[in-house]
Amino acid sequence: MSSPGKLKIFLGYAAGVGKTYQMLDEAQSLKTKNVDVVIGYFEPHGRKDTIAKTEGLETVPRKKVDYRGATFEEMDTEAIIARHPRVAVVDEFPHTNVPGSAREKRWEDVLFILEHGIDVLTTMNVQHLESLNDHMAHVTGVKVRETIPDWVVKQAVEVVMVDLTPRALLNRLERGVVYPQDKAKRAMENFFKESTLVALREMALRQTAMEVEERLEASDAAISPAASANGQLGGSPKLHDAVVIYISDDPSTAMLIRRGKRVADVIHADCFALFVAEQSDLKSLPAEKRAAVERHLNFARNLHIETRVLVGSDHAKTIVEFARLHNARQIFLPRLVGKGMDRMLGKSFVHQVVGMANDIEVTIVADRKQERTAG
Repeated sequence: MSSPGKLKIFLGYAAGVGKTYQMLDEAQSLKTKNVDVVIGYFEPHGRKDTIAKTEGLETVPRKKVDYRGATFEEMDTEAIIARHPRVAVVDEFPHTNVPGSAREKRWEDVLFILEHGIDVLTTMNVQHLESLNDHMAHVTGVKVRETIPDWVVKQAVEVVMVDLTPRALLNRLERGVVYPQDKAKRAMENFFKESTLVALREMALRQTAMEVEERLEASDAAISPAASANGQLGGSPKLHDAVVIYISDDPSTAMLIRRGKRVADVIHADCFALFVAEQSDLKSLPAEKRAAVERHLNFARNLHIETRVLVGSDHAKTIVEFARLHNARQIFLPRLVGKGMDRMLGKSFVHQVVGMANDIEVTIVADRKQERTAG
């Protein structure tokens, strides 16, 4: 099989900033250079300028999928691979496929295409990053259901931010360029408030800056491979920091995992998700608790976090000892909220960890929804 294809992502912060237009503009540029490029999937949204950018580009027909008596159209991944262009244009990277499709997510389709040596240009908004999911829900009031694991985005050889000021985007909405007038008006009353767009744009800028920094660091490491192999860059020792995340059956654990993983990525640290039990076999746990813990451990693995089940009766001591052994910079704990004895035990556990980990930063993450309903 040929070497894997290269992924390029056009990143924005909201619909209408011009991601798809920019992607198609690049496809047209490649075509003028005699590069074999096809449109694997394109979502026009009725935008005339964007549709015009597809003129002259070959489009691979979509496939029809029947589901619950209705027919849906999805990207035909196998047809793209059979056509085997040099570059495939794939819009809406975070899309969830109709049940019955070969793969659940479009990003999984894209990885499959890349495996067959085809380069891919694709689009997404920053709020679809898995590690930002909870923060975005707090900022926008909207829980994004279609997310992409951060490790998938890191497969990209290039991430291009397509920028537009919030005021300019709102002007486009008002003119009916992004959505029809009735839909545009509803959008501006909800998600497309200027304060929300400003916050989202800042997130996208920060994410892009982080991508640039990581690529520069990777480039520096490549310049001096011998030093890198010895754990050094430019003569300075490389610190192997870690972030430790405490796993429980509490529903807020998913948010805790995302937050810890995000921090680990930013500081370039190893990331561990730990569950502490008195026996190494989770089968000894009550069925409901075991199912929740296994679900959270699997979620962590999907984010490429190393998971461990540690045996110990003293949870606080077990976690802190593991953290010290792995040179952890931070420990992430949930703010355990409950009633009566549960609340007392939760506070005792957190206090014990903080007391023993006096040389490690302990971050206690609260689930805002849970706090409001607890009492």
